[in-house]
Amino acid sequence: MSSTSSSLKQSPSSPQPNDGKRPNHRGVRPPYRPKPPKLMEQQDLFAKVSSNPLSEAFPKKAVVHPFVDARPVPKEDWSPIWQDISHQQRQGKSVAYLHIPFCENHCLFCGFYQNPWRSNQSEVYADTIIEEIRASKDLPSHTGHPLHAVYFGGGTPTALDTPDLCRIIEAVRTYLPLAPDCEITIEGRIFSFPLEKAKACFDAGANRISLGVQTFDSKLRRHVGRKVSGEQARDFLSELVALDQGAVVIDLIYGFPEQSLDSWRQDVTIASELGLDGVDLYSLSLLPSSPLAIAIDKGKFSTPPRHDELGQYYQIGQDVLAQKGWMDISTTHWRSSTRERNLYNLLVKTGANCLAFGSGAGGFLSDYSFRVDGDLKRYIKTVLAGKKPLGFLMKMPSDRAFLNEAKGQMETGRLHILGLLEALHQRGLDSESLVLPVLRQWQESGLLSIDQGWAKLTLTGRFWQVTMTHHLIQWIQQHLPAANQIKN
Repeated sequence: MSSTSSSLKQSPSSPQPNDGKRPNHRGVRPPYRPKPPKLMEQQDLFAKVSSNPLSEAFPKKAVVHPFVDARPVPKEDWSPIWQDISHQQRQGKSVAYLHIPFCENHCLFCGFYQNPWRSNQSEVYADTIIEEIRASKDLPSHTGHPLHAVYFGGGTPTALDTPDLCRIIEAVRTYLPLAPDCEITIEGRIFSFPLEKAKACFDAGANRISLGVQTFDSKLRRHVGRKVSGEQARDFLSELVALDQGAVVIDLIYGFPEQSLDSWRQDVTIASELGLDGVDLYSLSLLPSSPLAIAIDKGKFSTPPRHDELGQYYQIGQDVLAQKGWMDISTTHWRSSTRERNLYNLLVKTGANCLAFGSGAGGFLSDYSFRVDGDLKRYIKTVLAGKKPLGFLMKMPSDRAFLNEAKGQMETGRLHILGLLEALHQRGLDSESLVLPVLRQWQESGLLSIDQGWAKLTLTGRFWQVTMTHHLIQWIQQHLPAANQIKN
């Protein structure tokens, strides 16, 4: 490692940036059937060296897919493989995800809508997911190592009737091996989530509530399908914070059509002054099939900000929160107090095992990713028959552990270069020639700094982090020996 350390201190080389043409990848909801990626040249990873890298570093933002070498498991093999992995002792950091697949309405920007909400579904669904959890309580994969975070996602978990939502929280605490400080998050929206329901969730054992506010601009909220005004959202959040029973976190989104830089600054300023524990600042992911994309195509909304304008929104958010004394704990998440840890998101992005329950839930176990059946009727029928209702099963690459570690580090804005080089060297790769020229070029482009074996992302690098991670992981994967890619 001494030669590696010394090589990091050498003057960075000055390769020329590419012509700006890179593979275009879009987010795809599971079940995911990856196509072989276009082989990259090293210069395909390079950023444009310019006076405005926040706008120009890359032609567009990319997404980090599940590993491109994952292999779908034939349906006839699901049951025996599940029997095998569910009877293996689970090791390492672990989380659990519970999916509540109902929404009161389809928000225009959302690509995760599954089922319309009807109140008569609450009790039946709660009974089913509780039975799914209870039935697995003695499996080796579900016992042993404690779970450090449990996340209720959706859909809209807060749409459930209060007694049913609380029953599920209590079942989680009864049947799953939770760490004493386990983070239990209830995700939801302000509509249909009165303060009494929030109190009941805290009393049942939840200690974190995450709400999709997206914006406080009342006009924009109406346009994208939110049912309460910005003023009502602020008032509710103030009351929720005043309960002082757990962490309160919200999401804000930039890049909406008709959203100005000034209105975005106002959104972040309001969030920073409400006493919240955490805030996520996300760029709008406009899926072509979403109602918002269709409405834009029909001329009902103005075109959203161009990709080269989005960096300005990110910088405003970063600047406002920094001025208010907030601390970043990932490239998209900030906190104002130590109560907020964001454990689920941080752990799942490092490849932690993830137990999954509920129709449409996705998880990871052993060397497999899986999804619970997203067909609601079939899901209920299968659970009542005493079986795990799988919707798909995929074998992950055997090298995913060290790549997940790199992905998780990039998410926090700090990549341990020496550790990555050593992992690549152990796999028979010329690690320094593989990644150091890329990191040096990114340093020259203003995306990161290299110090003491660590790459630390700048504000610009944090904005482009997902694109950089996508390129780096794909670049490494196409060089891994075929024998290491996947073991069937």
